Amino acid sequence: MKRIHYLAAEIFSYSYDNYEGHLGINARFDEVMPRDARLLELGVDGKVELKEVAARLEIDEDVALDLLRRTQRARRVVDAENPAEAFREGVRQSIELALEKGLEDPAALDSLVVQICYRAADLGFLLKEAGQALHDHSEQLRRED
Repeated sequence: MKRIHYLAAEIFSYSYDNYEGHLGINARFDEVMPRDARLLELGVDGKVELKEVAARLEIDEDVALDLLRRTQRARRVVDAENPAEAFREGVRQSIELALEKGLEDPAALDSLVVQICYRAADLGFLLKEAGQALHDHSEQLRRED
């Protein structure tokens, strides 16, 4: 996959493996989501105004603003220096979002566990693509900031 595909997967909440599985057989994954991700990056960079992003995506400005925020978060994962840092950032974001929604009941906790498992699957995908093993990143994963 190319960077834009990883970015689209992050923005639109697809696992990397699932996203890759749709490439070459589904125009939404090959064309639509990458096009929208490029537009959202332009919005994040201030090259396209919020109003234009919303108009081009045919959504209201509140939804466009949420997608721009998702794009900012997605960049921190996709542009991380290595798979371990991408994983750490993704897990951090999953926990932050769960805390914002509240972890008051078992269902919310179960949902967070699922999100962390998705992040682990994405880490496995990145490692496979890079021809690396988990132990290659052991120190980075255990790092205490």
